Amino acid sequence: MKINSIKLNCRQETALGGEMGADPVFLLFRSPVEYIENGSVKRTTGSSAVLLTSGYKQSFKPVKGETMRYDIVSFRTSAADRQYISSLNIIQDAPVSIEDDIVISGILRSMQSQSMHKGKHLSEFTEFAMRMIFIAIADSTTTAEKSPEETIPHYSRLKKLRDSIYEAPMEQWSIDDICKRLHISRTYFHRLYFSAFGVTCRQDVIESRLIFAADMLVNTENSVANIAEFCGYDSESYFMRQFKLHKGCTPTEYRRRMRAEKE
Repeated sequence: MKINSIKLNCRQETALGGEMGADPVFLLFRSPVEYIENGSVKRTTGSSAVLLTSGYKQSFKPVKGETMRYDIVSFRTSAADRQYISSLNIIQDAPVSIEDDIVISGILRSMQSQSMHKGKHLSEFTEFAMRMIFIAIADSTTTAEKSPEETIPHYSRLKKLRDSIYEAPMEQWSIDDICKRLHISRTYFHRLYFSAFGVTCRQDVIESRLIFAADMLVNTENSVANIAEFCGYDSESYFMRQFKLHKGCTPTEYRRRMRAEKE
């Protein structure tokens, strides 16, 4: 399996699709989308994943009034890869609802990081990573367990909070203020949040800011200092340490590498 390209945290207000190339494409939608299935307009209600087969023509539109947010991977498969995908009975060419996209998101971020460093085991890493994604999709189509809404108190409000964090990472997210709005204690909030998403609220705030910062580094000419401030950091040096810890390189090096890949 060979990865052609990985693009994360894409945002679009127009339709995505049509002919997406000769190779298979994997899409992770973080927002609801509309698409056509058997001549009828369908709509997802939350996060969803789509595995599009080679040359498949499909288009996805953002739900009216919303920005479509997604990650996309283009890749090539061997006969063995296609047989493996088939063995998992994965639904292809149509969105599969993903209750919690944190596992797949984490895998995609790891793939992008490894692709930047271009280690000698990159091909093996990306192949195993894509197979983990396929397994996660397969599990989403077969699970009969109760949904988080049924098992985790305040789940819908927690999910809305998490979406807001990723939509506005520059905000100063105060745990005390959040707990007051939810009318629960800090200890209970931390336990519920981790049960719902597998990470702490603080980890999500950090991750959302770094994703936003990475996007600004690649797509704007703002200085590192301005980006740090815009993403909610009071200290540029702290931002740089945190960025290097999570991304494996400094913000300046990340900007150089990612722009070189785009050329």
